[in-house]
Amino acid sequence: MTNTEIRAVRPESAGPRKTRRTLGPRQSRKPSESTTATTPASRSRGARLLAILFLTPTVVGIVVFTVVPIVGSIVLSLFQWDVIEDPRWAGAANYREILTDSTVLVSFRNTLVFMVLAVALQLLIALALAIAVNGRMPTWLRSVFRSAFFFPLVLSAASISVVMKYLFNQDFGPVNWLLGTVGIPSVPWLTSENGAMAAVVLAYVWQQFGFSFLLFVGGLNTIPKEVHEAASLDGASGLRKHLFITLPLLSPTLLVASVVGIINALQVFEQPYVLTAGGPGDSTRTVVMVIYETAFEQLRFGEASAVGVLLFALIMAVTALQFRLSRRYVHYQ
Repeated sequence: MTNTEIRAVRPESAGPRKTRRTLGPRQSRKPSESTTATTPASRSRGARLLAILFLTPTVVGIVVFTVVPIVGSIVLSLFQWDVIEDPRWAGAANYREILTDSTVLVSFRNTLVFMVLAVALQLLIALALAIAVNGRMPTWLRSVFRSAFFFPLVLSAASISVVMKYLFNQDFGPVNWLLGTVGIPSVPWLTSENGAMAAVVLAYVWQQFGFSFLLFVGGLNTIPKEVHEAASLDGASGLRKHLFITLPLLSPTLLVASVVGIINALQVFEQPYVLTAGGPGDSTRTVVMVIYETAFEQLRFGEASAVGVLLFALIMAVTALQFRLSRRYVHYQ
């Protein structure tokens, strides 16, 4: 049977003869223009619109809560304003005033000292614990340690500082009691300059090292085990493997942890404010504490904004220096 079917011929008076062909099994009907597939250009345009839709909330949030406050602080730092009266133009007078203020200069020195001590101790403890947890142990025990080390990070810094203030109390604090059991005399943690800084650093590190710990655990899991096995066959000890294999391969993670740690340390506020209120004297007063006191206690918002701009410039400079130096010690696989 052919694939063509001829209908009965109508009389000539009824009009011309018409035929109708049916499609064969291997023939397909040509799609109309309305059912054709979308072109690559339309798909690309749709993907761009979808990306813009998802990115818009993030971009709006960054502009509203980051860019606008930064620009507003820079503008406000050029005025004198106490909320009650109208702002008055001051120009660079606010910067000259804070650069000659001994309290502001001491706060910058304290913040830099705190940053060095806290970040170094935080990275050292986090790296040591990450290497220990990444060793041979049951999976359930490794999960317990990860959760326990990360738990302080979810607590508020103020509540932790209140607890630490009790622990470091000179008269009835558990820390001095434990030191006394081994023959060490009572330490004036919160009433001496060195002791107060040490207490603030320890309280801060106890809460913050969990973030660096998780970063290091993730970085250690990306290091191939074959590299350590090859080093063991060559006779390398555990310490040499960590110094010459683990640290170089973990350098990108170290860079991220150090950058985040330094940025957070330069903005420390809760621990010194609750533990020592900046004392004794100004030994633990930080830059953010000076900003808070100048703005909300003395109502000098122009000077407070100027201090904030200097702190922002310091953070940007330190971060840029870190990325500049990272070209020498960061090794990517």
